[in-house]
Amino acid sequence: MDFTPTEEQAAARDLASEIFGDLSTPERLAEAGTGSDAELWKALCTAGLPGAVEDVGLLGLVLLLEEQGRVTAQVPFAASCVYGLLAVAAHGTEAQRERLLPGLRDGTAVATGAFPAGGGVVVAGAGALTGVATGTLTGVVPWVPWLRDATEVLVAVADPAPPGGHSLWRVRVSDAETEPVELTAPWSAGRLVLDGAPGERIGGEGAYDDVLACARTAFAGLQAGVCAGSLARAVAHTNEREQFGRPLAAKQGVQLRAADAHMDTEAIRLTAYEAAWRRDAGLPYGTHALTAAWWASEAGKRVVHAGQHLHGGMGADLDHPVHRHFLWGRQLDAYLGCGSEVLEEMGDLIALGEQEDAA
Repeated sequence: MDFTPTEEQAAARDLASEIFGDLSTPERLAEAGTGSDAELWKALCTAGLPGAVEDVGLLGLVLLLEEQGRVTAQVPFAASCVYGLLAVAAHGTEAQRERLLPGLRDGTAVATGAFPAGGGVVVAGAGALTGVATGTLTGVVPWVPWLRDATEVLVAVADPAPPGGHSLWRVRVSDAETEPVELTAPWSAGRLVLDGAPGERIGGEGAYDDVLACARTAFAGLQAGVCAGSLARAVAHTNEREQFGRPLAAKQGVQLRAADAHMDTEAIRLTAYEAAWRRDAGLPYGTHALTAAWWASEAGKRVVHAGQHLHGGMGADLDHPVHRHFLWGRQLDAYLGCGSEVLEEMGDLIALGEQEDAA
């Protein structure tokens, strides 16, 4: 394994860091409220960063999302790249790629995903279960991240026939019913209602598993950035804040808490890098994506709690920038699934693999 960024990946990361750093300031975040920053999204698209994801791969996307997470930038970058650009590029037909990718590259089209992690169930009409490319979909997903910004949504459709599973369908948001939903973090979410909405299938067998693993890896990378940003703020605060004539950072208890948070952040980053590298290399990465999701969920919430704790009383201020990291960290924890659920799924995959090897 070699996680050293390529020249293209490093250039994209540095450009993203500059744009996020310049435009996603605490003042602008306060002005945006719970909505997305349209000016920031326009700047990212003008710089060609969404389209660059096709060239830099999933590892490159993880690097870009780290930069977003550091400043909790309120744009649908992760969702549109994972559920739109990478999903269509990997599993769409040639005609679908020619039709859908240009808009996703330049940002005029924004995608998101309505997956079972949101707690909803969507089923396809009888005609769509025969493997045809189009059909109608019915169901409700209680919350979908960045649905208010999206022009299209990738829906996971449950297969009623044994052994079950899911297929992927693209639905135009204009063909569905939506209503705003506020989450822990300001993700411009919405409730999705499909009542015979027309959709088109994206990919075949295995597409759902790949996109789900890709999403877990990408959002784990986003969590690594959120944690790094929270820890950086805590380090700066404890070095500047003095108590009894000494910086708080000089106290052993503070140092130990920060060190634990640093190790947790590095574990999230490393597991996300490994899963992304394996996908880019064409290697199996489902269990590695689950490992990254577990670390992002379990360790992520520890880090953002530590970030608030190390700020002392200031950490309780809802308007303090570190509180945004706390909200994002807890939202990502919920989105990726609690640790026990992720471990259960990982155990099932490992057991299935052992059974297949024995056979």
